[in-house]
Amino acid sequence: MDQTLLGLSTSVGSALMAQSYSISTAESCTGGLLSHVLTGISGSSAYFMGGVIAYNNTIKVEVLGVGRKTLLTYGAVSEQTAQEMAEGIRTKFNTDIGLSTTGIAGPTGGTPGKPVGLVWIGISTPGKTQAFECHFPGNRLDIIRGTVIEVLSRLMQELNPPQ
Repeated sequence: MDQTLLGLSTSVGSALMAQSYSISTAESCTGGLLSHVLTGISGSSAYFMGGVIAYNNTIKVEVLGVGRKTLLTYGAVSEQTAQEMAEGIRTKFNTDIGLSTTGIAGPTGGTPGKPVGLVWIGISTPGKTQAFECHFPGNRLDIIRGTVIEVLSRLMQELNPPQ
């Protein structure tokens, strides 16, 4: 794991421990990298409860509770799906925070309306669920890595809001 990912994982872990928060992940486009990064430091079992790689829509529906209507209306790569994935994993794993990633890492699969590099990130806490639209340049690995950096950076902002 590179220094950027290791540094973010360490910072997130420290913030989660300081607040006694638990976390779980629902990943699509990141294929497990987010969970890998979160568990890449010793002691992460104190806050990381687990994750689901929901690459297929059936898993999004049957395991995470994403609505079939949501997928039909908005698609797998959408604000609504990211929110439902984050809420679904937080509820299913009974954690304080649920993170989700859903997007098009490429190089195929993009459309004019949803191009390669489009990613939706979800963050669910007991108080609110948010989704963030992101656009990442580069190849498949660049997009996946960028997504993990972005979701952890946004989580840090959520855990340590400006005073």
